[in-house]
Amino acid sequence: MRPSDLPAEITPPYRTIWISDIHLGTAGCKAEYLLEFLREHESETLYLVGDIVDAWRLKKAWYWPQAHNDVVQKLLRKARKGTRVIYVPGNHDEPLRDYLNLNFGGVEVVDDVVHVTADGRRLLVIHGDLFDGVIRHAKWLAYLGDSLYTLILHCNHWFNHLRVRLGFPYWSLSQYLKHKVKNAVSFISDFEHALANEARRRGLDGVVCGHIHKAEIRDIDGVLYCNDGDWVESLTALVETHAGELKVIEWGGRDLAVAGNGMDVPLGIGKEVPA
Repeated sequence: MRPSDLPAEITPPYRTIWISDIHLGTAGCKAEYLLEFLREHESETLYLVGDIVDAWRLKKAWYWPQAHNDVVQKLLRKARKGTRVIYVPGNHDEPLRDYLNLNFGGVEVVDDVVHVTADGRRLLVIHGDLFDGVIRHAKWLAYLGDSLYTLILHCNHWFNHLRVRLGFPYWSLSQYLKHKVKNAVSFISDFEHALANEARRRGLDGVVCGHIHKAEIRDIDGVLYCNDGDWVESLTALVETHAGELKVIEWGGRDLAVAGNGMDVPLGIGKEVPA
């Protein structure tokens, strides 16, 4: 029996789930993997941390297969069945920032929000694009980078199509290339420290964000930095247990395996990486 089939009075397996950077409306979106994840994972609260729909791409060309519609319907169904769904827009779905503090089908739209964990930690939940210097000061460069990134994701799609035919699990070529480029690594580090500093400035214990497609949980000078990753490259989400423990789940489309000691799990198997 799946969690979604359980009686309403039974507590969901997770207290909170954060997902971001789904990029519905693009060919790079892994909607089928996300649907598997959403079917198998229930929570009391679900945060959509930006770039859920890619308005940038949709303005250029309409792309909306059935699987993308299924994701939207699944999210709305969760809201109807009692999950608190909070949408924090990002740069790719920034038109939704015109509708802050409104409710659509049970989905709350906010600019950012403070989440209090079960063990009392106060975390800023924000997409993170406002702390990206390129987005803030050279948006034309961001659009150019988006086009190049789309090309890389197209190559990634066919690369993984070949891997599947050869019997290998999903593996992100695009993410591997990005994290091997020195300037990209430097940008990611600057971004992470900027978000940690913002949480510190607000007197909070940590931050949960998305935007850079790199899932991670780590301490930055006494501030907890959490990034929930994405659903075009790493297929990851951040979860909170009912004890307040935070973990990154890497979804490979198979049964979830727990790596309680942080040890690696074979690719293609979902894994939890604890804080």
